[in-house]
Amino acid sequence: MTVNHSEERKSPTRKHTALPKAQILIEALPWLTRHNGRTVVIKFGGNAMVNEELKAAFAQDVVFLRHAGLNVVVVHGGGPQISAALDKHGIVSEFKAGLRVTTEDAMDVVRMVLAGQVQRELVGLLNQHGPLAVGLTGEDAHTITATKHQPEIDGELVDIGRVGEITAIDTGAIEALLADGRIPVVSSIARSQDDGHVYNVNADTAAAALAAALDAETLVVLTDVEGLYENWPESDEVISRLTASQLEKLLPDLSAGMVPKMEGCLHAVRNGVRTARVIDGRVQHSILLEIFTDEGIGTMVVPDEQQGESA
Repeated sequence: MTVNHSEERKSPTRKHTALPKAQILIEALPWLTRHNGRTVVIKFGGNAMVNEELKAAFAQDVVFLRHAGLNVVVVHGGGPQISAALDKHGIVSEFKAGLRVTTEDAMDVVRMVLAGQVQRELVGLLNQHGPLAVGLTGEDAHTITATKHQPEIDGELVDIGRVGEITAIDTGAIEALLADGRIPVVSSIARSQDDGHVYNVNADTAAAALAAALDAETLVVLTDVEGLYENWPESDEVISRLTASQLEKLLPDLSAGMVPKMEGCLHAVRNGVRTARVIDGRVQHSILLEIFTDEGIGTMVVPDEQQGESA
């Protein structure tokens, strides 16, 4: 039998179709090094909460971060699910100052949906990849404490029911779970500081408060837009990076839906969080694209002193 030695010599250098995968992993290396052992708080919301493929991709991203050496905390709301459940119970959904008016009857539904439906589904998705996720609410171990929030509308304080303003964060239970290698999944419900009630708190605000209290490296907020637009609606150009002071100047002109998200980012970076990012949750694996690639895909907010530094 004759052997074609020229083919033997060529075989070690044949084109490897998997090489681009290796290049992608190498690109992620500096980001993996930077974030190893650090804490990231992710606010899960928007379309990513109701689309099955996006939910599955989100769970994969979170588990990937955990296995890549990050401490991951997930905070969630549940606006669409709450509205649907209120409709079933014959309770009208009403909003004032961008916040859901939460009567006592509505609060029972909110608590049931957040802790008994949305949280359980998310924990289940994460735990398909191993015994990682543990669900808790802000009530548990006094994780989130709040007092009654009354927004000001046209110069007057308005009663919107069981809506809370966060007054304290106790990270003990979350830190214990992280130390045990778990992924805490936190529902945005708070215990009362003073009247014995349970409060509905904005999930963006809760995520930002937890990120600051945990001294997180990064806060990531999933939205249904590409990021913060330069001059919406005249332009759809996304601002890729801005400082806390630059964001503060823009806040009065933002749409109602973006205000709590961007206020949360501002609070986070002014209270020790290194970066806060608003990204498009409609894009599969948007979290990995934002954290582990050079380009990123959303809007990143940094403290004023980081102006000019690489992110």
